[in-house]
Amino acid sequence: MTDEQGAGNAMNDGVADDEAVLDAEVRELFDDYCAGFDDFDADGVADCFAYPAVIWQFGKGNVFADDEELLENIEKLFDALDKEGVVRSEYEVLSAHVGGDTGLVTLAWAQVDAADEPVLEFTCHYHLLFDGDTWRIAMIVNEP
Repeated sequence: MTDEQGAGNAMNDGVADDEAVLDAEVRELFDDYCAGFDDFDADGVADCFAYPAVIWQFGKGNVFADDEELLENIEKLFDALDKEGVVRSEYEVLSAHVGGDTGLVTLAWAQVDAADEPVLEFTCHYHLLFDGDTWRIAMIVNEP
């Protein structure tokens, strides 16, 4: 069996332990999510979520019933990122477990300025759902 076949089997068995075996469709979700941040495209970011969506940060959970509620939060976040000089985001997959219609993925993020210097670095844990045609983010837990 080739490494590629082994990676596919690991995904089918519900286990993906690193970036190399992260399902292409799940990778596409995070690439789209990252592109939304890079383009300051609030609608693009909101499209990555299943609703209701939960975001835990600073010890508090916030529930967003629909994209309208989440868009307000995203716009405020974009304003803060713009003030910090963030021009691009990068992520690295730290761990992933995808099985059936659900997944848990942990990413390390760096948001960098025009000089390619990190402005913000943090880790987020994502609970994903497959909603019938695509993967979406159901919950995010930000590490302090």
